[in-house]
Amino acid sequence: MGSEIKRKNAPGREKVEVLGATYEPGKPEAKNEGRWRQKLKSRQEKLKYLQTAERYWYSKEGYGSEKRKTPA
Repeated sequence: MGSEIKRKNAPGREKVEVLGATYEPGKPEAKNEGRWRQKLKSRQEKLKYLQTAERYWYSKEGYGSEKRKTPA
């Protein structure tokens, strides 16, 4: 899979190089969609996945741009 580089005009500058499409053509196979338990091998990997997800949803400090100054 090669990536193509295009040259475009940028505001306030001369021409710049822009990376083209880097994805592989086609559609994802739906049979493995949403099957995270089968993708993770060990119990530790599954626990880490769940702890990260819970931290995202239930954390007090928030994430990046989702951080709020005052709680909802």
